[in-house]
Amino acid sequence: MQKILIKGGTPLRGEVSITGAKNAALGILPATLLCRGECVLENVPHISDTKHYETMLTKLGSVITHNADGTMSVDTKDVSADNIYKIEEESTLMRASYYMIGALLGLFNDVKIPLPGGCDIGARPIDQHIKGFLALGATVDLRDGYIHAYTDKLVGSRVYFDVVSVGATINVMLAAVFAEGITTLENVAKEPHVVDVANFLNKAGAKIVGAGTDVIKITGVKKLNPVSYCVVADQITAGTYMIAAAATEGDVLIKNIIPEHLDSISAKIKEMGAEIIEFDDALRVIGHRPFNPTKLKTLPHPGFPTDLQQPMGVLMSIARGSSSITETIFENRFKYTDELRKMGANIIVAGNTAVFTGVEKLTACPIKATDLRAGAAMIIAALVADGTSEITGLEHIDRGYDNIVNNLKALGADIERIDD
Repeated sequence: MQKILIKGGTPLRGEVSITGAKNAALGILPATLLCRGECVLENVPHISDTKHYETMLTKLGSVITHNADGTMSVDTKDVSADNIYKIEEESTLMRASYYMIGALLGLFNDVKIPLPGGCDIGARPIDQHIKGFLALGATVDLRDGYIHAYTDKLVGSRVYFDVVSVGATINVMLAAVFAEGITTLENVAKEPHVVDVANFLNKAGAKIVGAGTDVIKITGVKKLNPVSYCVVADQITAGTYMIAAAATEGDVLIKNIIPEHLDSISAKIKEMGAEIIEFDDALRVIGHRPFNPTKLKTLPHPGFPTDLQQPMGVLMSIARGSSSITETIFENRFKYTDELRKMGANIIVAGNTAVFTGVEKLTACPIKATDLRAGAAMIIAALVADGTSEITGLEHIDRGYDNIVNNLKALGADIERIDD
């Protein structure tokens, strides 16, 4: 079993460059199936989730090449519907495997794979995905742990999502690219990675307008062309380093980002007393104690992202007075507070709200990543704690953070990854 050991108390200082967005890459990789040729992707993060997708694409018949310049070539011209059964194992390993449903339904009009896996952060139904597929004319069967979607042809339609869902927005968009006529998606997610998937598809020849607004319209096309594309910077990874810089009272320049994607995060970190200096494609974060208390509520973009409430909980744990987080996206995202309590944090969870009464310091101890973003929170907690912490559950962290140990080491952290 592998562990991360961190001796806390060292301010982070220096520069870090942010890689491509996990959630954008996980939509773009299956979208290459629709291009039926060789796409060249730049800035794809090296994480376990993208590796799972590479395996699925390869099993479907794609040829994937990692080029010397850091780009990835994905040639999907030989992908076959006969190979869909081969991706069953990987389909159960991560949540975003459901994008294969939309892409393969759009490509072949027939797909059957196991229901997706992923982090245990509460009920995450795919009913809105299914609603979209049904509206496009597909029949959807759920039985024995599988989802089977099939049709003679997909036809454009109007889909109103009952809740704002990133996954459903991207998935139905993938399915609708080749649908006959116009598909109108309403009450859609507006996250930067949704826009990035739409931008990739449009560059390949799709006709999608409205990504980043409440309504997306897709005019069906007959084919897409292979393209070269650079994946947008990961706002969640950037936000994680921003919070880590502030919490450790550090001074870090976070590069290769789009600062406006981080407005809600920057606002809260400033409110808690850190200094943020904005550049065209970078942010400099300077942490100052004492930290001020704050309240936040997770909301769809452009609100505060649910994927950063756990790292923010660490900062609240060492702020003056009482802070609170209200989680409106997932109902089971406070498991990490049990780990913070082991370190001396004072946290009370009631329903979808956690109240943090700040303590002077956290104390190192063995802690566990219970999901991906909780893993980021554990790393930040260990960076500020008094003593050496041991973090397990690294398989969660590996799902979303590219080279985080070496990046933090370059910023001055006393951190190492070991085999136990």
